[in-house]
Amino acid sequence: MKIGAQLYTVRGFTQTLDGFAEALKRVADIGYKTVQVSGSCPFEAKWLKEQLEKNGLECALTHTPPERLLNETKKVAEEHKIFGCRYAGLGWNAFTLENGDTPEEFIKKYMPVAVGLFECGVKLMYHNHDQEFKRPGGRLILEILAEAFPKELMGFTLDTFWVQAGGGDPAWWLRNLSGRVDCIHLKDFAYGRRFAVVGEGNMNFGAIFAAAEDAGTKYMLVEQDDCYGEDPFDCLARSYKYLRSEGFE
Repeated sequence: MKIGAQLYTVRGFTQTLDGFAEALKRVADIGYKTVQVSGSCPFEAKWLKEQLEKNGLECALTHTPPERLLNETKKVAEEHKIFGCRYAGLGWNAFTLENGDTPEEFIKKYMPVAVGLFECGVKLMYHNHDQEFKRPGGRLILEILAEAFPKELMGFTLDTFWVQAGGGDPAWWLRNLSGRVDCIHLKDFAYGRRFAVVGEGNMNFGAIFAAAEDAGTKYMLVEQDDCYGEDPFDCLARSYKYLRSEGFE
């Protein structure tokens, strides 16, 4: 399994192309060889390809705006192939059930996206938060999605923090979704429901690493939604140091 940096962690530095380019360099200087592109300014696919090559990086995954996934599916796939990324991710769906944002509506909207990406050689990846652990009709939303989408059409970027925030066991869910968790988010959970540097919170990462290995995970991407005033590059560096001490690179 490869480790990488989820660039949403440093999104404050990627809102211009110059800042984005510098952020890629700084992440590479820490030692990361893999990134997820998320939360940045708009960019051209060829520009990203050049920047990745310049810094010795690969892009494992993106979080692509939902309107682009829904309305520009094939263009999104073509762009991903230019910068060598096999996974196009959806980072958020609110599932505000009282407003009609139901699992059934999600399936209706995104099944064509999953099929369209698949036909172009790119896979849709769904990133969970805690709302997927609601139980409309007595069944978890995460279960409903996993049953509706064939594993070859949609995978899950399982997020360790948000699984735990939803009342789930990250290691159990990794095994439960075995074969469709090619990319996951490593995010530590500290007292007070706070985000933490990986290895500095209270997540059972020994169990998570073992479960990810069993489930066929290829990329473990470090993400910290809030660094609470600390330098996010320093937070990524400390997470990297911990993961290297656990034998990952």
